[in-house]
Amino acid sequence: MSDLDYDEEDGLPDVGMGEEELDSVVRQAIEDAVDFIDNTISPGRATAAEYYNGEPFGNEQEGRSTAMTMDVRDTVQAMLPSLMRIFCGSDHVVEYAPNGPEDLEVAKQATDYVNYILNQDQDESYISIMYQTFKDALVKGSGFLKYYWDESEKATSYDLDGLDDEALATLNSDSSIEVIKINSMASNDTFDSQAQAPLNLHSVTVVHRQTVGKVRVAAVPPEEILVSRHARSFTDSDLIAHRRYATVSELVSMGYDYDSVVNYVTDEDDFELSNEEARERLLSGQDSRDYSADPSLRRVLYVEAYINLDVDGDGVAELRKICCMGPNYETVKNDPFDDIPFCHFCPDPEPHAFFGTSIADVTMDIQRIKSSVLRASLDSLAMSTHPRVGIVEGQASLEDVMNVEAGGIIRMRSPGAVIPFNLPYVGKEAFPMMQYLDEMRENRTGVSKAADGLAPEALQSSTLMAVNQTIAAAQQRTELIARLFAENGMTRLFKGILRLIIQHQDRPRMIRLRNDFVQMSPDVWNADMDVVSNVALGRGGDQERMGMLQQISQKQEMLMQQMGPDNPLVNAQNYYSTMTAMLELAGFKDINRFFSDPAQYQAPPPQEPPPDPNQALIEVQMQSIQADIQKKQAELELDREKMIREDDRRRDRDEADVLLKAAELTARYGAQVDVAQIRSNTERDRELMRQMASVNNGQNRPPIS
Repeated sequence: MSDLDYDEEDGLPDVGMGEEELDSVVRQAIEDAVDFIDNTISPGRATAAEYYNGEPFGNEQEGRSTAMTMDVRDTVQAMLPSLMRIFCGSDHVVEYAPNGPEDLEVAKQATDYVNYILNQDQDESYISIMYQTFKDALVKGSGFLKYYWDESEKATSYDLDGLDDEALATLNSDSSIEVIKINSMASNDTFDSQAQAPLNLHSVTVVHRQTVGKVRVAAVPPEEILVSRHARSFTDSDLIAHRRYATVSELVSMGYDYDSVVNYVTDEDDFELSNEEARERLLSGQDSRDYSADPSLRRVLYVEAYINLDVDGDGVAELRKICCMGPNYETVKNDPFDDIPFCHFCPDPEPHAFFGTSIADVTMDIQRIKSSVLRASLDSLAMSTHPRVGIVEGQASLEDVMNVEAGGIIRMRSPGAVIPFNLPYVGKEAFPMMQYLDEMRENRTGVSKAADGLAPEALQSSTLMAVNQTIAAAQQRTELIARLFAENGMTRLFKGILRLIIQHQDRPRMIRLRNDFVQMSPDVWNADMDVVSNVALGRGGDQERMGMLQQISQKQEMLMQQMGPDNPLVNAQNYYSTMTAMLELAGFKDINRFFSDPAQYQAPPPQEPPPDPNQALIEVQMQSIQADIQKKQAELELDREKMIREDDRRRDRDEADVLLKAAELTARYGAQVDVAQIRSNTERDRELMRQMASVNNGQNRPPIS
């Protein structure tokens, strides 16, 4: 992209290619693409559609059979069920592949989210979109899908009654709400608490406008897609454009000014006229076409072109989105762009060419030849059952001869006046030719009775294995078409949708996925993730794949039984993958209805085992024993304290006796007694006794557990 500053009014750069030069280049490129598509590609598509619808060839003769075979329709209708089952029967037809270990979980989320967008977010069902695209591809050689980010405005009208002034002011302050009608009146039942006056209540009609952005996918008619005549693919195409007639209302909702859009109002008949000529016819009254009474429903020729242009003059062409209106393709919008939002589906691509071959292209001549053979056979049958007759003029009643009533009488004036021309029926000789043409159609398309899903036992073959090989060979052509659709169309679609949601979805979104609500945050995803197609090719038929999956499941069950669920060869996740593949092959889309993903399983917290009665009894007994020990210890401690107190009491008494005796001796005999020495000896003996009692008590005390 260029780093130049663009003008805000017309989106053109300030330097480089001028506005007039750009308009001329764009107009010339679109006109050349229109000439290529309308004069070279579209006639073949129209012819293929006529054959598919069984329209007359134009060489029918009056009085002859006009019967037609429907080989184009029969072949296309035989292929569509298989293609729809492949692309709509599973959510894993295309998956995102992580670029590194950090993208592993993101790739799974992106695959689930894009499949949710395709199946749940579209205005039209995903099956209908793919059915239209595949039918266009098989009949007309090209099926186109367009993907884009749609910022649509949703308007909802409400009638609200009984609103006071404060509530009305709140509504008026909301920018997303528009008050379009107000009826005010004083209420006799409600009064203002302060003024004691009736309150004014309002009845209003409001419109709530809400902008919702989503990814849109639509099937585009091939006639509306313009491609440069020199294009070989999307990458090297000078121009890819979407040409259609859009209503004024659609263009205004896309952001265009109404007064500017109405200047380009035109019709298909004005395709070759200039805007001035079309407006002159409309204003002068010369235009007698019945336009809609509503101006917003009038139509404008609108071209949305994606073209490579060197706008900034640096010598390198950049991709730009240029929108044009009117038969003169006047540029109304010019923006830089990074992707062409179209997918192309072709059943048989041609090398070095954008457009390939359709199924109708290889079956139209067979339908024309078979129809001629069938008509000749029916004419022969009609001539043999109702032969032509010759009459002698004037000898037979011409009215009676023209009467084809069974048993009708023919009046003749002479015998032999009416002579029938009996022609033999030769239609049986045409049956081998019809069979040969059917075989030719089968060889070209691969669609046969075997591919229609008939039971092998109902087919004439020597062995069941030979019949299965015949069915597998017949399905290979359809599988090849499915793989081409997946690689060229679906992978581009998934890449484009991933880029859109990463660019435009700026907030997480909560969706319901597999009966659980999951939050999707694309802003942290990797936009460069690879896209991988899972469409089978060259891996046998459905029965062979189902048989192999059954054998794998049996081996897994045997290993899990013999080696346990946590063995090194197979686990629950491997077994779940096998069951998922079997259910998808059987056509079941919601796998979680039958099996749960082990990766999402969360084990409940472990529960404590119930208490053992014996252990509880032992604990009670131990507690009782400990209580008895503590009690005995307390009793011993109390006895020891009593003994010490008693010893202290006796010693105190003895000490008092010693003092009395000493005093008595001193008073009677005048002798001095050393009381301090006696007291010191007594205290020493007492302390020694305390220490010995403490040591003995500590040694004999039982331990406490």
